[in-house]
Amino acid sequence: MTEYVSVTADTPTARTGAIKLHGPEGFAGMRAAGQLAATILDALPPHVVPGVTTAEIDDIVRKMTLDAGGVPATLGYRGYTHSCCISINHVVCHGIPSDRTLKDGDIVNIDVTPMLGGWHGDTSRMFLVGDVGLKARRLVDVTYECLMLGIEQAKPGNYLGDVSHAIQVHAEKHRYGVVRDFCGHGLGQIFHDAPEVVHVGRPKTGPMLKPGMFFTIEPMINIGRADVKLLDDGWTAVTRDRSLSAQFEHSIGITETGCEIFTASPKGLHQPPY
Repeated sequence: MTEYVSVTADTPTARTGAIKLHGPEGFAGMRAAGQLAATILDALPPHVVPGVTTAEIDDIVRKMTLDAGGVPATLGYRGYTHSCCISINHVVCHGIPSDRTLKDGDIVNIDVTPMLGGWHGDTSRMFLVGDVGLKARRLVDVTYECLMLGIEQAKPGNYLGDVSHAIQVHAEKHRYGVVRDFCGHGLGQIFHDAPEVVHVGRPKTGPMLKPGMFFTIEPMINIGRADVKLLDDGWTAVTRDRSLSAQFEHSIGITETGCEIFTASPKGLHQPPY
């Protein structure tokens, strides 16, 4: 049975397995952290071009986060040494910034999580590098549609299964594979908290959505099969069949009437081309 706990000043910040229900203070904290995350992604399109290294993009993310008074949550997380994750083409998630240069035709996911005032703003977007082929663009568009269809189901009285089902149905209608090995998650003052937000499921299953819940929705959609494998670096996940993969992510909070997207783009740069 799902356990919920209303967050007060005395609530432990540790992960206990219970789903935390936050009040106005939490919403204000997540709004600020989420908008910093979105502002960072808004600044990146001029830099996501052929010839730029992913390490250079990581440097920009780190500097913007620190200059705003935040800290990159990924920096030092379980030994990770970078300020964001940058996943190119067949990399599903957790791509490590390096001296690799972006090439014309690449599709790239950039995932940032600044921690500001103790709250985590977690979001990612796809970027198109130069002249991207039609199949890759379609994958990116459908993945964004999957995210937003999932968010439409994120309202009090619904279940996480309703969110998952909306994503799965739309992706599979286009004969794409929905990654099962990674999922969204609760967050707030903890980077990864309950509940787990899987992107496949049946309606009216899983935890009921209640006002004050904070979590990410971050579907990873493959143009081929859903299967992934982890590389020897212990972080980078790739498609087993080397097919292209795309992902979008928002952090949201359940309200009395629906949900609030904490990481919406201030500039309206919701999906490429930007």
